[in-house]
Amino acid sequence: MKLFYTTTVVFLIYSSLIHFFFKPYSGFVLLTFCVGVFGINYLFLSFYSAYRFAVDYNEITDEPYEERHNAIVKPAVDLDEDSYQQLCSTVVENCGSRAFDFLSQNMNLVSGNTYVYINNTVSNLKLTPNYLFSTIIQLERLNNMSGVNDKLSTINEKLADNGIFVCCFESKSTRKKKILHKYPVGINYIVYGLDFVYKRVMPKIFITQNIYYLITRGKNRIFSKTEVLGRLYCFGFKIIKEKKVGELTYVIAQRVKRPESVRKRIYGPLIRLRRFGKDGIPFEVYKMRTMHPYSEYLQGYIYERNSLKDGGKFNKDIRVTTTGKFMRKYWLDELPMIINLLKGEMKLVGVRPLSAHYFSLYRRELQQKRIHYKPGLLPPFYADMPKTLDEIQESELKYLRLCENKGTFITDTKYVFLILRNIIIKKARSG
Repeated sequence: MKLFYTTTVVFLIYSSLIHFFFKPYSGFVLLTFCVGVFGINYLFLSFYSAYRFAVDYNEITDEPYEERHNAIVKPAVDLDEDSYQQLCSTVVENCGSRAFDFLSQNMNLVSGNTYVYINNTVSNLKLTPNYLFSTIIQLERLNNMSGVNDKLSTINEKLADNGIFVCCFESKSTRKKKILHKYPVGINYIVYGLDFVYKRVMPKIFITQNIYYLITRGKNRIFSKTEVLGRLYCFGFKIIKEKKVGELTYVIAQRVKRPESVRKRIYGPLIRLRRFGKDGIPFEVYKMRTMHPYSEYLQGYIYERNSLKDGGKFNKDIRVTTTGKFMRKYWLDELPMIINLLKGEMKLVGVRPLSAHYFSLYRRELQQKRIHYKPGLLPPFYADMPKTLDEIQESELKYLRLCENKGTFITDTKYVFLILRNIIIKKARSG
């Protein structure tokens, strides 16, 4: 915003001087010059910000915090019949009968330890005594909440150990379907495109972020399913159940730990991921971001539910964006790893740099061999095209044994031709 304001002020000052004192000079030239300078500076700041805020979201560390003592809910008296009927009417009126059926089937709405509210500010929640409730149900969808992270952190603090939090949201995919069905063909995609830019792109660009939140106050935001579930895991919850009810998705989550200390996370186009390098020393790999925000918290969640598909990647990985799938298919997301190549942290051919989670899935023998060599931009995967995790390990083991017996240079030269043959002739692509 400072760049925009500065450029505007400079343009107004010089245009005034031209108008009153230097009339032969062209205002159009001045405008073109100012727009050009603004564009160049904006691009520079964008690239710098992408590099500066390429945060490592792979390793999550907890800071010391005050222990929770006697975080056990204190039994409360159940609601009387009139209070319960009033609660039921409120839920049906605000959420509909289908949502009420879902909540009543999965939650004990009669219990005095269940707190149901439509919307409540963080300051009001903080006034609530700790561990008074075993269940907190928020009827207002998360899309209309400003300060989502602060609220989730506060709810985590207020719930008793193993407490339950229920929330709902309209997902990005549901919003898209609703817009495409609401308007005539042709116009619907134009409306959706404008809505996506306004609600999804503007909040992510540093020059339009403040403008967006000034106009909307954070209301009616677009959330992907990944982002909501990831936020819940980030702030100490574990997903117990999720279900689509009408146009909203309801999530039942259990408090399992304290929330992350970070309230605001920056998700730029470039990310920096911690990976295992030579001698087992961690280093940071640069890549283009291909996943929804807060995806890093769902790695275990996705693996538990969907396991791995052919090629060793997660099956039905909802974390990857549509653009991200295209970038991964043609390795565009891996272009920034050239930085690691130039820094000497990686070489052209070698085993993939792995995260701690993936590294733990490998056999001990392969783990020991891997750390003797630098990881590479072109992995042996594209020479053998294995499908299962076991086949991937065998492929890497074969490559590493050749490095031991014939040397790295000869082996890498051989693999370069094998990999390029599969990519160019056999059209091998990344998952």
